[in-house]
Amino acid sequence: MTRRSLPMMLAFFLSAAAALSAAAAPSSAWREEKSEHFIVAYKNVPVSFVKDVLEAAEDHYSDTVRTLGFTRYEGWTWDERVRIVIYDSQEDYAGSSHHAWSSGQVNPATKEIATFPSESGFFDSLLPHELGHIIFREGVGFDDNIPLWLEEGVAMYQERARRLGSDGVVRKLIADKAYIPLEDLDDMVLRSGTDRATVRTFYAEAASLVGFLINEYEIYRFARLCAELRKGQRFEWALKKAYMEFQDLAALERAWRRYLDGTGD
Repeated sequence: MTRRSLPMMLAFFLSAAAALSAAAAPSSAWREEKSEHFIVAYKNVPVSFVKDVLEAAEDHYSDTVRTLGFTRYEGWTWDERVRIVIYDSQEDYAGSSHHAWSSGQVNPATKEIATFPSESGFFDSLLPHELGHIIFREGVGFDDNIPLWLEEGVAMYQERARRLGSDGVVRKLIADKAYIPLEDLDDMVLRSGTDRATVRTFYAEAASLVGFLINEYEIYRFARLCAELRKGQRFEWALKKAYMEFQDLAALERAWRRYLDGTGD
């Protein structure tokens, strides 16, 4: 080896080391992967995870549109796609003005979901739940005439485990005399200080009620209910238009309770 070749070899190794260092360093720039209805923005989570998110999101999209009866739903393509922002960690997520105690947040108006890879429940719970919020609000609009239990019930119903288990939870609540009557449920607003038992009861009853409306009647009825709400109708009026046998909340509750008791109509 000549003396002239030593600087060249040194420069080569320094350049290679710099390239390896740059490849190993975390990226601060957002990258994107896209599917027909979704855009995932991410920095350093594995691309394989991002592709799994896109595949799961498309599956949940199809399932939610079908279960809500939105057969004429135009959906989201191109610039109308839903944006899923995946932060590298819970710390990064919380540092971007999101609730530190949450594992995900959704803004139905802007069609954006923010989250991070969590240890469990991401694909089966968080993702379908948040997509349920967006699709439901796309169907009913953004007025404040929507009962909280209805919106949260739709979102909870998209979680398949909740879909299957909520009726049993409510039956136990009734047996334990911990059930919240529908008239009270209809007025409820959950706050940061609401105790956990009340929150769990609220969500279980909401999921069960929505499941009852979807599963026990022709699916077009739930779509009709959403269409009436989109016109700005009050819930009870929209309910009467879509489900003629329910003239008020009391009639809905009686039918729901008979369903839970297994006595039918």
